[in-house]
Amino acid sequence: MSRKLVAECIGTFWLVLGGCGSAVLAAGFPDLGIGFVGVALAFGLTVLTMAYAIGHVSGCHLNPAVTCGLVAAGRFRAAEAVPYILAQVIGATIGALLIWAIASGQPGFDLAAKGLATNGYGAASPGQFNLTAGFLTEAVLTALFLLVILGSTAVAAPPGFAPIAIGLCLTLIHLISIPVTNTSVNPARSTGPAIVMGGIALQQLWLFWVAPIIGAVCAGLLHRWLSAEAEEDDFDLVNAVEAAKLASPEPLAPMTAREPR
Repeated sequence: MSRKLVAECIGTFWLVLGGCGSAVLAAGFPDLGIGFVGVALAFGLTVLTMAYAIGHVSGCHLNPAVTCGLVAAGRFRAAEAVPYILAQVIGATIGALLIWAIASGQPGFDLAAKGLATNGYGAASPGQFNLTAGFLTEAVLTALFLLVILGSTAVAAPPGFAPIAIGLCLTLIHLISIPVTNTSVNPARSTGPAIVMGGIALQQLWLFWVAPIIGAVCAGLLHRWLSAEAEEDDFDLVNAVEAAKLASPEPLAPMTAREPR
């Protein structure tokens, strides 16, 4: 378990450093900045790379909403959810602190003015979108994100391609929603920068826990229902194999040389 938690902490640290760091450090240059598209791609790449790096250790959740959605889908133990979430929040906070430390090295850097890619609605939204728009965006996009995660990691899915599908899905989500909420779909990603920034980012943080988790749990339950027939078919196949084994005669023991009297 300790290895899993360290992996989740490192992975979420990388997600915040790569995603939020690209927004803070690389998106603001007038001529050479990477812009919304670059930031969206950066977030997708963090998940894709970490899925290959730590997926075999912890499953590479990197996101409390993903952890809750996997519990709802019956794909993760509820008893391990809280430690996972704590590890993710710690990793995200360390990532935000490192971005702040690096950005502070630029002459004239003002944390209050430039921020740390925090999430928000209303006056804190990049496009001034209201609370309702922010809630709908976060809940629906997180639900769709979970459906992609659950589908691409199912037993029947082509092996080895899940990180690519998940990373591209997160990129698409950011392309849609950066103007609305600066894109969370991840409570840990929102919490780390909000802790460092304080102020309105902390006041509005509740939305970026409630909406993504609601969306993720709904997606987990939906996936379980959609996959019920396939799981029943797998169960029937296993039972048929076991029945065939019981019905067949025991295999003959291999012949051996007669032992001397």
